[in-house]
Parts: sequence; C-alpha cells; structure tokens
Amino acid sequence: MGLAGRLPARLEDLHGPERGVIVLPRHLSWPGMREFDVADDRVRRSMYGIVLTQGRRNDLARFVNPRLLTQDWPLLRSSLDPKLRRWCERRLPLRGQPGRPGQSGPPDPGAPDPAPPQPATGGANPGAGWPE
Repeated sequence: MGLAGRLPARLEDLHGPERGVIVLPRHLSWPGMREFDVADDRVRRSMYGIVLTQGRRNDLARFVNPRLLTQDWPLLRSSLDPKLRRWCERRLPLRGQPGRPGQSGPPDPGAPDPAPPQPATGGANPGAGWPE
C-alpha cells in the first residue's frame, strides 16, 4: 500500500489519546519497545515517527492525536523521509516551519502569516523597524 493509502484523508480522522500510555501492536514495534507515555514529548515524538513510517491508516487513526501531532510536527518532520514528510504536509494541514519566537504552541493554520520585519532605513537607531 502506498503513502496515499496509509495516511488519513484529514487531520480530524486521527483519534489518538492526549495522555496515558500507548502499547503499540507487534507489527509496529519490537518486544520491550512497545510502551510509550504520551505525556513525555520525546517518547511521543519517537512513537509518532514509528507509527507514521510503519503504520497502517487505522494505526495512525488509533494512536496519533491531531493536536499533539501538529504541536510536534516542527521537530518530528526533520526525522522523516522527505517523501513521507511532503505527503503529510500536503494531505494534512501540517506546517513545515517551526513556531515563531514568543509563540506558545503550534502555529494557527487559519491565521495569516505575519508580514516579515522591515529593516531600518538608516538613522541613529539601527534596530528601528524590527520587532522587539
């Protein structure tokens, strides 16, 4: 089955838990490496990487939480195969860019991108025109 058949059609098709311990089935993980605490960011990202690369559509729907995937995506995406990363970003509203400084949580997919800062046009204050 190709990537298109393995990925859910929409982010809303993901129903994984936001807390607790997930025990992955044998077809996804080795014995002794099957339990993942969703509250631990690093452990969760590791599990999401396994499920995204090895899982079937129903595995993704069962184990991956849409809010946590969106939150983790800026860090998780760099560890994925480029083809899988592109498919995820096209199929699901996941953004490839990391959150902006001062922003808590993932970027709002419905929010317009802010205008880039404009450099100063001279004068005594070289930082003028750049946001604080």
